[in-house]
Amino acid sequence: MGRGWGVGGGRKGGAGRRARERRARYGRVPAAVRERVRAAVAMSPVWSLGAGLLLLLLWVRHRGLEAVLVHHRWVFVCLFLLPLSILFDVYYQLRAWAVWRLHSAPRQHAQRVRHIQAQVREWKNEGSKRYMCTGRPGWLTVSLRVGKYKKTHKNIMINLMDILEVDKERQVVRVEPLVTMGQLTAHLNPMGWTIPVVPELDDLTVGGLIMGTGIESSSHIYGLFQHTCVAYELVLADGSLVRCSPTENSDLFYAVPWSCGTLGFLVAAEIKMIPAKKYVKIHYEPVRGLQKICEKFTEESKKKENSFVEGLVYSLEEAVIMTGVLTDEAEQSKINRIGNYYKPWFFKHVEKYLKADRTGVEYIPSRHYYHRHTRSIFWELQDIIPFGNNPVFRYLFGWMVPPKISLLKLTQGEAIRKLYEQHHVVQDMLVPMKSLEKSIQTFHADLNVYPLWLCPFLLPNNPGMVHPKGDETELYVDIGAYGEPKRKQFEARASMRQMEKFVRSVHGFQMLYADCYMTREEFWDMFDGSLYHKLREQMNCKDAFPEVYDKICKAARH
Repeated sequence: MGRGWGVGGGRKGGAGRRARERRARYGRVPAAVRERVRAAVAMSPVWSLGAGLLLLLLWVRHRGLEAVLVHHRWVFVCLFLLPLSILFDVYYQLRAWAVWRLHSAPRQHAQRVRHIQAQVREWKNEGSKRYMCTGRPGWLTVSLRVGKYKKTHKNIMINLMDILEVDKERQVVRVEPLVTMGQLTAHLNPMGWTIPVVPELDDLTVGGLIMGTGIESSSHIYGLFQHTCVAYELVLADGSLVRCSPTENSDLFYAVPWSCGTLGFLVAAEIKMIPAKKYVKIHYEPVRGLQKICEKFTEESKKKENSFVEGLVYSLEEAVIMTGVLTDEAEQSKINRIGNYYKPWFFKHVEKYLKADRTGVEYIPSRHYYHRHTRSIFWELQDIIPFGNNPVFRYLFGWMVPPKISLLKLTQGEAIRKLYEQHHVVQDMLVPMKSLEKSIQTFHADLNVYPLWLCPFLLPNNPGMVHPKGDETELYVDIGAYGEPKRKQFEARASMRQMEKFVRSVHGFQMLYADCYMTREEFWDMFDGSLYHKLREQMNCKDAFPEVYDKICKAARH
């Protein structure tokens, strides 16, 4: 170290002498001036931020707000929606913690249900002039569209978002309908429990997964989310409270799934629990050639020793098939906490195995695995924040990701809505496993969207809107397409009607959260409405609730 840089050395001493000379020559700087200088230095970050915001506003004014929101949406998302999403999450997490610690949920539940019953009876006393629906704003749902019917129907306020009871002896958790998957796993996992089917996105609610549907890579063992439920509690059109299960009001129990709230208001559900383990040991295997992809995926889906089976198809001829097993033991060097905010998005991480053309084994903490697609909203976030998987962005801002889907919907505007409708696809089609190869070819020809998500599930021959064509349980697969179609001359309505026609031809089903272009006749050709219509007649639902088709068809949403 040179002397000039030593403590009390020449450079420091020289600086002191020069300062003394300046003071002798010009006099001491007045205190008021010194304070102003200090204040200016302290305010410099504020001035910088203000200048940045001013430049941003000038740029927005120059380009036009609509053009910025459509073509540079990431600006709005990063500056406003990500911070708002954090506040949203913090509020609900603190609320859930306080409710459980104070044990107030079970006591208040009965009171809230009575309030719902009172609203229904009030509607009846007013002459039942309008249909009823939940009063939850349409933008709060995870569905990409907002129902128009909310404006014309009688809105029944349902504020039910708490976990009511964890019954370890029966291995059942009783919850209210607005409990989310993130809330449920955060509550159960520390107790050593989980539910058999945990759909990936944190914000999916129990009510939405029952009234619509839900699926996970464990569904090849347990079926859809509805098949893990053992009882529902509903307020019916006459204001009465009814419990239904496979042995109690069984027709109603089997008719509720996929009914989208058109048989009654769900106020509680009982869901099976299974013991949780610390890790999922996951095996990645790249597969090339469509026929081999389908054969390998079908083979792994039939193996009950696999706790989880999932496929990501990156092109017509390339995929990675993943299988996982629950375990409490892990090789420390192979643990991957993929849910940490600075980690690569899961689908990008998986793609590395395909590019390197190698297999791999990792141990992912269970809760990280259950919500592995949450941070990137599968792969939808890459279209909103194109640089979101960049390491710099992940390390600096990854803790704020993802933006709430509900806030994205609330702020999308008419221009973005039309753009997404014509140039973006979000669809899940459920088809028999035996039709997988033909289905992927059809998706490629009509949409050409990649990656495709493959998730196998058992479909039992239960009564209700969705069941196999035959008399026995059948293995199906969910094919999820999310992104911008690369097919030339893609036209949303024509292309999706062609897809819907194909799915009907193989006795498949379309998830009802997505855009549905079918006519009423085509819809009831796809779904079995016999039990549903019978119960609507018996329970006087026709004057109380719209038919399910009238809630999910394209004309009913915007």
